[in-house]
Amino acid sequence: QVQLVESGGGLVEAGGSLRLSCAASGSDFISNNVMGWYRQAPGKQRELVADITNVGRTNYAASVKGRFTISKDNAKNTVYLQMNSLKPDDTAVYYCNVRAPWVYGYNYWGQGTQVTVSS
Repeated sequence: QVQLVESGGGLVEAGGSLRLSCAASGSDFISNNVMGWYRQAPGKQRELVADITNVGRTNYAASVKGRFTISKDNAKNTVYLQMNSLKPDDTAVYYCNVRAPWVYGYNYWGQGTQVTVSS
């Protein structure tokens, strides 16, 4: 099993910043993976925000490019999401994810952390 523990959510005014963290642990955790952040707003489907491979290749949703930065500390098995210039549309529950498409069934989720941006 793999456990993902998220932290850093909260309430912030538009234009503000937040930093999310997600620490991975567990006997099944493998270093050759893709870690990422997804979000789900009320009434909407869960969507990819950003992800990063074990060698640092990143991918961002168009809506957050230039405002959010994903990074990873491989030694700590931790992924971060620095969110700047936040907008009310960024309000959602943010979920951490780790996956390894080359390993059958290797896809784990955190419990989610609420991010609320007030206008």
